[in-house]
Amino acid sequence: MLTFISFWRAAAIVLCDMASTAWYVGGIAEQAIGKAAPWFILAVMAFSACVLALYMEGSSMFVRGGVYKVVKEAMGGTLAKVSVSALMFDYVLTGAISSVSAGQYLAGLLNSVFPYARIDWHVNPALFSMVFAIAAVLYFWRQNILGIEESSDKALKIIWATAAVGAVMIGFCLYTVWVRGFFWPPGSPAFSRESLGWLAGSDWARRIGAFGLLIALGHAFLGMSGVETLAQVYREMEAPKLENLKRASLVIFFFAFILTTSVSFFAVSIIPDPVRAKYLDNLIAGLAMSVAAPHWLRLMLQAFVVVVGAAILCGAVNTAIVGSNGVMNRMAEDGIMPEWFRWLHPKYGTTHRMINLVVGLQIATIVLCRGDVYLLGEAYAFGLIWSLVFNAASVVMLRFNTRYQREWMVPLNWKVGDVHVPIGLSAIFLTLLSVALINLATKKMATISGLVFTAGFFALFFIAERINRGQGRQAEHREKLNLRNEEALDGVLSEIDKPNRVLVAVRDPRGLHHLGKALETLDSDTTDMVVLFCKIQHGMSFGGDIQSLGPEEELVFTRVISAAEKCGKTVTPLLVVSNDPFYAIAQSAQAVGAGQVVLGISGRVSVDHQLERLAMTWGALQGADTKPVHIRVIGEGREHDVEI
Repeated sequence: MLTFISFWRAAAIVLCDMASTAWYVGGIAEQAIGKAAPWFILAVMAFSACVLALYMEGSSMFVRGGVYKVVKEAMGGTLAKVSVSALMFDYVLTGAISSVSAGQYLAGLLNSVFPYARIDWHVNPALFSMVFAIAAVLYFWRQNILGIEESSDKALKIIWATAAVGAVMIGFCLYTVWVRGFFWPPGSPAFSRESLGWLAGSDWARRIGAFGLLIALGHAFLGMSGVETLAQVYREMEAPKLENLKRASLVIFFFAFILTTSVSFFAVSIIPDPVRAKYLDNLIAGLAMSVAAPHWLRLMLQAFVVVVGAAILCGAVNTAIVGSNGVMNRMAEDGIMPEWFRWLHPKYGTTHRMINLVVGLQIATIVLCRGDVYLLGEAYAFGLIWSLVFNAASVVMLRFNTRYQREWMVPLNWKVGDVHVPIGLSAIFLTLLSVALINLATKKMATISGLVFTAGFFALFFIAERINRGQGRQAEHREKLNLRNEEALDGVLSEIDKPNRVLVAVRDPRGLHHLGKALETLDSDTTDMVVLFCKIQHGMSFGGDIQSLGPEEELVFTRVISAAEKCGKTVTPLLVVSNDPFYAIAQSAQAVGAGQVVLGISGRVSVDHQLERLAMTWGALQGADTKPVHIRVIGEGREHDVEI
């Protein structure tokens, strides 16, 4: 069963990472560049619109897109593996920093509440956040084993709760500003020695204005974390795919921009400097305790902020698992990862071994960092910025390498002949590259740990690819599929609950034009589509158990899945065993209550013969309550319709 999600759910998955940065990016950026941090967070969040546009163009070219697919098409497999290795570093640290930050918020809340409850305890923030982070990672590990529909439902609920928190907090902050006045943060960054990294002893770096601005932007760039996941969930979006991608991007941008920038400015304006220094690891909690309200109400507001903040920060763990699982699946499909990783969960059909690997790395990172949010924040921007650089460079190159008309392009293009010269794209790429190069010199921890991790993952991918080639693995990708045996077709009916049903018979993996046409006109809200493959068995019986799919069936259903993903419409794959394909089609269609049967034009027999055979079989099996059926035989450029 292929299941697709709405643009709301897709946006929620991405926002669980991007919007969650509002809970920690302000504190991390202020430690690096001082009270001017909100201005640079504002710039980064505004620039996120450009990056979202970049991913929209890349995703519209490749349904199973993302940095690996785009970079491979433009620059080749080696750089694609490098870019994915850097991106995996980002995903691993995203889960770690988000869950640890959630633990810091909860520890701060407990330490605030205990005195009022006359409990003589004090929670160690670092230890508590580490234990809580591991528990959060394990919870979302389980949700992703169950599947993306389950995990996206949790993400959507979290985002609705976050929207409520944002509205309440902004309301309290506006009231506080009305009572006390608003104080704009300074525009000039004040770099700490750590934030300048290897440039710490060079005054010239701070004297050159543009150079200093790029350094400051680099320290605020983690506010854009999670944007790559948009390309990974595009595969799961329901029809119309591109329109839903645009809608999801708009929701992501406005939600993250409003929440993250407003919190950053209000925190600097409302929280007194001595108090804010104590809340840099849980800045919104400090903001809740500093608004103009009675103390009991501020404490309740802090609890509200912390509980929902912990939820969205933990939701970022889900986003990291979803994104990394999607990236590694693209690698596995291309023969990079060993086949062992692609093995499906026997009950839920998810690639659980890849999920286990990512979760294991996240837990190891949480233990190693010992609850230090600033350390994690400084480190993980490496993978984010370099994956964006590779992706932007590749989309620019594809404008010249592949000149077919795209469904959507980043604005600002100069058309020369049949080439759309990417002025807007080039500006995005140069900005990203400038920030990435500056980060190499100013973020010691990110550079060292990022390079080591990237090199390690690249070595893993390189060795695995060589092993796969040595074993003579098939060049063409084949989906891994679980089989569920049913003794009768009645067992399939539990999966079909819409009033209308269409049955599409498939056979030749190169002849699925009729499936594409049927998907184009399918109304997923009212109609279920069953895609039938008949395995020919010699003998007189109709039925038989199949323990595994052969190469022919694997390839057919791989193409079926690809077609369904491209359209974003759900299908129910069905395989039956019969010695007569027309008998199997007629009996299956009547069993599922299909009002329409779609066939492809055969290369062996005429259309008239196909229709005659199906009509005769249909009549022989027809019962008293069997309804008329509409038969479509579709080929390229022609179609035959009859009703029997």
